[in-house]
Amino acid sequence: MSEFSSKSAAQHRRQAPESVRSAVLTVSDTRKPQDDRGGPLIRQMLTTAGHEVGQNQIVPDEPVRLTEAVQQYLEQPAIDVILITGGTGVASRDQTPDTVEKLYTKTLPGYGELFRMLSYQEIGSAALLSRASGGLIGRTVVLTMPGSPAAVRLAMEKLILPELAHLVEQARG
Repeated sequence: MSEFSSKSAAQHRRQAPESVRSAVLTVSDTRKPQDDRGGPLIRQMLTTAGHEVGQNQIVPDEPVRLTEAVQQYLEQPAIDVILITGGTGVASRDQTPDTVEKLYTKTLPGYGELFRMLSYQEIGSAALLSRASGGLIGRTVVLTMPGSPAAVRLAMEKLILPELAHLVEQARG
């Protein structure tokens, strides 16, 4: 990285908000609040990092229900980012990427690429089964990740939390 681009990235990060407002969706046909581990982990990690978690819910792996939940969050101007866990694999019921990507106004291909690269370092070639993706819907950042706590932790620690405020600041501009 050149000196110019590192100064530019540092300047952008300084301009980013200290706290962003988020919504969390768990996509699952089987999870209930008492056994959902991915959604609560996202909320805990966001809160620990100083971000606000406005709303969260569990929705079934059904395109109409997932689209409705995302649209509900998009109608709330207080939400900067929607984080979605679950439904990103290749099983027939895994429909999160297929549903959410239709709503993107801009894609963030680097998010999914980096997630799979980091996953490969941890789990090997099974990383190719992940269809994690990211994008913008208008000015709202939307990032999807697998439902396992290990995958959530990887995405949150290595990708999302380090860049979340920067992403939101850029999406607003």
